[in-house]
Amino acid sequence: MATENATGPRQKIRIGDLLVKNGIITEEQLMSALATQKKTGTKLGNTLIELGLVTTHQFHEFLADQLRLPFIDLKHYNYKPEVVRLLPETAARRFRAMVLGQENTRLLVGVADPTDIYAYDELTKILKQPISLAVVYETELLKALDTVYRRTQEIVNIAEELGEELSQGDTNLEQLLTEADVEDAPVVRLLKSLFEDAVQVGASDIHIEPDEKVLRIRQRIDGILHEQVMKERRIAPALVSRLKLVCGLDISERRLPQDGRFNVRVKGRSIDIRLSTMPLQYGEAVVMRLLDQSGGILQLEKVGMPPALLKRFRHQLHRPHGLVLVTGPTGSGKTTTLYGALNELNSDEKKILTVEDPVEYRLPRINQVQVHPKIGLDFAKVLRAGLRQDPDIVMVGEMRDKETSDIALRAAMTGHLVLSTLHTNDAISTALRLIEMGAEGYVVASSLRAVLAQRLVRRICEGCSCVDSLEPGTRSWLSNYSGRVKRPGTPAEFKKGKGCPACNNTGYSGRIGIFELLEINFELADALRRNDSASFAAIAQALPSFTSLSDSSLQLALEGVTSMEEVLRVSGQVDESVVIPDQEIKTDL
Repeated sequence: MATENATGPRQKIRIGDLLVKNGIITEEQLMSALATQKKTGTKLGNTLIELGLVTTHQFHEFLADQLRLPFIDLKHYNYKPEVVRLLPETAARRFRAMVLGQENTRLLVGVADPTDIYAYDELTKILKQPISLAVVYETELLKALDTVYRRTQEIVNIAEELGEELSQGDTNLEQLLTEADVEDAPVVRLLKSLFEDAVQVGASDIHIEPDEKVLRIRQRIDGILHEQVMKERRIAPALVSRLKLVCGLDISERRLPQDGRFNVRVKGRSIDIRLSTMPLQYGEAVVMRLLDQSGGILQLEKVGMPPALLKRFRHQLHRPHGLVLVTGPTGSGKTTTLYGALNELNSDEKKILTVEDPVEYRLPRINQVQVHPKIGLDFAKVLRAGLRQDPDIVMVGEMRDKETSDIALRAAMTGHLVLSTLHTNDAISTALRLIEMGAEGYVVASSLRAVLAQRLVRRICEGCSCVDSLEPGTRSWLSNYSGRVKRPGTPAEFKKGKGCPACNNTGYSGRIGIFELLEINFELADALRRNDSASFAAIAQALPSFTSLSDSSLQLALEGVTSMEEVLRVSGQVDESVVIPDQEIKTDL
């Protein structure tokens, strides 16, 4: 470790000895950490944090205090991307550093490890002017670097290069694609940059859409699409054909949709990509779903359910038989919740069979079947055959038709725990939807145990959170709200993100789930047997344990986790008829 002042020499200090001297860790703990450090090769600070001997915040604040350096929380620091880019990306990632601003004649540089003398000297040489250091969290630093050093311009440059190559009259597209195994081929480098950029910003999908005069590349980040428009429309066929080759699809077939799958390694992470093509007026569109396999299956505790609701949901999962449904639109996190449930139920004492389209995550010990409708291997056929495999638990990817739902319901009646999904708006309408699909009311009443409806709402960015004064229509909605959440107070209780570099000026960073769990009791089952939808809904809404999606999302807004704009967007509860003029808005809101 080293200390410095603006002009004085850097002096060596041992951080471990200082921690012991200040009573933060003991001598024995230091010796243990040093022994672990020798085996892992990590820095002492990271070793101490991983061993739980100090917290990340405690260590960095202590480090800053001892070195007489400022400590900066990047979540709340409004850095400028153009200033950060004064340091090349390779150096920023290598030395875990980023330029934060100018201080008199010096550049202020945030570093994760201010004790690295070599990094200090190299940064001074690269930036070609004196620097002052500040201590920052390494995790926040890496997130900031991913946000600032986007591949946007790199993608444009490679696209232009590929466009020029394709514009030459004697260019053979087929030869270009078959020879594209070389690392420096433009089409390969362009796709590599696309994937790296998508992974850096946490995109779940990449859309490639040819238009009449431009090519649109869009990324879905936190559920919202972000667009990049490029003039090089002619490169679209090369991109699509190359992706088809990787998937083993027919590159000569451009009139019919095709589906494929492949795996890429991006920044040391294994990314599974599901690809779908669709013929459009101006060419073929491609949508790629990115599934990060390196992170493993998310545990149920980390899905975001409130503790009380999670306890109730777990109780339903550990019942010996019955049907448990997870519902919501595409992209609402149903698959994540189901895989978390399967991961919890997975043991050597139980046989688990899944019927999926497609199999998104591979799980050990679980028998996972991919349906292939083209050869007649559909959900119903696999489910019928699967029940002869003596399973204890069955997961059906989706109940799409009457035949599949009938088999699943009867399996739940005959000693199997069945998990599945439905595309419905809420938990209450789900049970009624099964009856609408043709299932008998008494069968649904005997089989269905619980329905979990869910959505994903965006989190307000911590770096640019501010008070939301609320639009008149939103205030009106709140004044007429009749849910179970405590009476909303003043608009000052609500927050929004005004936008900053850390969140790409969206005001949001990350997502969190909202949930609605309906457990079927005797009264609800009786209403289902009688096909009495009105009584079923009334009984469900009156249950003390029932919390609606609107209640769940509004509670997050009151806690400052999400915005009212996001609550209304996701819950779909905006009713234009309740909007009243400004002068009629109640002043107690």
